[in-house]
Amino acid sequence: MTTGTKKVFDLRLLRRIFSFTAPYRKTLFLTISLAVILAVLSPLRPFLIKVSVDKYIGNNLFEGLMWISVFQFGMLMIESLLRFWFTYRTNWLGQTVVNDLRNTVFKKILFQNISYFDRMPIGTLTTRTINDIESINDVFSEGIISIVADILTIISIIIVMSVTDWRLTLVCLSTFPLLIIATWWFKEAVNKSFQRVRNAVAALNAFVQEHLTGMYIVQAFAAEQREMEQFKSINKEHRNANIKGIFAYSVFFPIVEIILAMSLGLLVWYGASRILNYGATAGVIIAFVMYLNLLFRPLRMMADKFNVLQMGIIAGERVFTVLDSDEHLDYNGTLVAEKIKGDVEFTDVHFSYKPGVPVLKGVTFSISAGKTMAVVGHTGAGKTSLISILNRLYETESGKILIDGHEIKEYDIYSLRKHIGIVLQDVFLFSGTISDNITLRNPDISREKVIEVCKMLGMHDFIMRLPGGYDFDVMERGNTLSQGQRQLLSFARALLYDPSILILDEATSSVDSESEQLIQHAIDTLITGRTSIVIAHRLSTIRKANEIIVMDHGEIIERGDHASLINDRGAYYNLYTAVEQMKEKDVL
Repeated sequence: MTTGTKKVFDLRLLRRIFSFTAPYRKTLFLTISLAVILAVLSPLRPFLIKVSVDKYIGNNLFEGLMWISVFQFGMLMIESLLRFWFTYRTNWLGQTVVNDLRNTVFKKILFQNISYFDRMPIGTLTTRTINDIESINDVFSEGIISIVADILTIISIIIVMSVTDWRLTLVCLSTFPLLIIATWWFKEAVNKSFQRVRNAVAALNAFVQEHLTGMYIVQAFAAEQREMEQFKSINKEHRNANIKGIFAYSVFFPIVEIILAMSLGLLVWYGASRILNYGATAGVIIAFVMYLNLLFRPLRMMADKFNVLQMGIIAGERVFTVLDSDEHLDYNGTLVAEKIKGDVEFTDVHFSYKPGVPVLKGVTFSISAGKTMAVVGHTGAGKTSLISILNRLYETESGKILIDGHEIKEYDIYSLRKHIGIVLQDVFLFSGTISDNITLRNPDISREKVIEVCKMLGMHDFIMRLPGGYDFDVMERGNTLSQGQRQLLSFARALLYDPSILILDEATSSVDSESEQLIQHAIDTLITGRTSIVIAHRLSTIRKANEIIVMDHGEIIERGDHASLINDRGAYYNLYTAVEQMKEKDVL
């Protein structure tokens, strides 16, 4: 069920959810078969009680009573076993579908373009992957299969009641209009509450995720109290939404008990008169009392199960929105990059993150294999955008980017990216060991290779001083390491894969002088034979570049080597002079 102008009950979405049961059709058919069998067996026990009272107890046939009691016990055991198997298999089916669906959703997220994550809050994606998919499990465990089982049980019981005594059945069911009205009110009230709760959960997840990630900023600007008030407001909405649902439950279940009591009262009143007039037997009245209890038991939960089903469908719609998003590579080439020399060429490349707001404006340059090019410019000049489009994290608007003479769109991008090593200023480390973060859990990379690369970078000694060495747990985002140490780990991560193209994006801007010297030494040694693109504020790291390009507002305004650009006394000269003056102030 959805809100607004959408369908009250979207069968298309329900069919799509059930399409994930295709590999488990046998289990699905088994649960449906068990639902039918249990529906048939449900009225059997009251019927046997009626026979026991009217035929055996009324006629003092104790031997027959003993045998029918044994038969009842046997049927009870069979029904209990079948109900256990039905419950277990429906929940197994739900959990299995959830497992497959969650794998599908996470795979979809992994292959989305980076631009998708620029707009989609991480907390919302977390909610879609965890909470919403868990709600889809309820479609199986408490939803459609359970509802079908309950409806079959109700029909079976009403049929047996009608065959037994149709007049008594009509009297007992005369309170059903009241039950239908109460059930409809409950369904609507709980459905609205469920939707509010789901929206509040998504808002809470997004808020908490964002603020835990940005806790440094919150505390640095003394914003704790303001953010706490905002959290209280979101959390209050979550509480109020749940209280609305609790109120509906608190009203509905007593009403159902009252309606059941009214039905039992009418049964006793009318049944007694029938007994006095020899129109019914005591066994029939006892059986009808049991029928009513069996009838009202699923009716109590029917509305709740419909709401669970509705919320499962709504959650499914949200999950399918993620699955249906098309923000992935429009076209992935077929050219497998077995080996890359490293010739890079940009020709009249235009790019923007948002339509109408250009970031790169007709950028043209080339780098020969094994050469080093430095890119400098003020913040917002478009430096980082160059590397973002070089490995197709974002798509260009126009122009061409060639690697070894082939346009990057011709390459299978996943094979191409294996030949491009990137070191970013904002280093992200995963929860796990130092070795795991360097290798990204690639089982093909040996510990010996990791140690070799770390020794080349001069970071082996500091790693061995940590508890556990290469098995030291860096914790989430590497918070147990200094910024310089995290930067070195990311550098080792890039170099370990022996890339043909090496990109350093502000790789030394956040490290201390000692760490920068280590990295600079590694750069001098390892860029040999690699095409290197160096983006840096510290101009000392790019003096040895074969070519330097200076960018401003998405355009190349100067190019040349360090000496020639200094002699030109243009934009590069001004940047260089400003940096040198800052260094002198730091020394003083």
